Amino acid sequence: MKLAWAAAFGLVSGLLASGIILLASSPPRGDPVRLTPAPTPGPYLVHVTGAVAHPDVYTLPPGSRVRDAVDAAGGLAPDADDSRLNLAAPLADGEQVYIPFQVQSAGQYFEAEGFQEESPQGLPQTGQPGERVNINSASLEELDSLPGIGPVTAHKIIAYRAENGPFLSIESIQDVPGIGPATFAKIKDLITTGVHP
Repeated sequence: MKLAWAAAFGLVSGLLASGIILLASSPPRGDPVRLTPAPTPGPYLVHVTGAVAHPDVYTLPPGSRVRDAVDAAGGLAPDADDSRLNLAAPLADGEQVYIPFQVQSAGQYFEAEGFQEESPQGLPQTGQPGERVNINSASLEELDSLPGIGPVTAHKIIAYRAENGPFLSIESIQDVPGIGPATFAKIKDLITTGVHP
């Protein structure tokens, strides 16, 4: 009987010693992973410009849309062209939202201002080789065809006349950023406003 107790005691002691050795040799457990909530995004600063009642920089909540920016700026101006806007487009922090103006044809503008379009005997319309480019109605491609005027400057000319109305004289094209006296000297004999007082 003593032998059985000794064998049982030896077995239990061996198992206990094996367990202690196994625990001591196992790698330590790391700290549990703690999930922290994502940081709450701050408000958006959005620059609203163009044909709105009050162009300025506005603070809008995250997830805002172009419509929210227009509303913050007092709504669309009467001469705004919203046909090219996506009012549902999402905004990003630091974005500029430009609301375009309606583009009047040169004829509509000058008729309202008391000017009359030139007769067919006057300066010819654009589109024919050797004819002057009408800076009040020319397309980007027509403007780009002028010496010293690339696509970027052609786009600036179109944007300038959309915001400020048609050019009253060919010299006033120098008001467009990027067109100075040297460029004007190259194009002055190739352009027209298409009207005369």
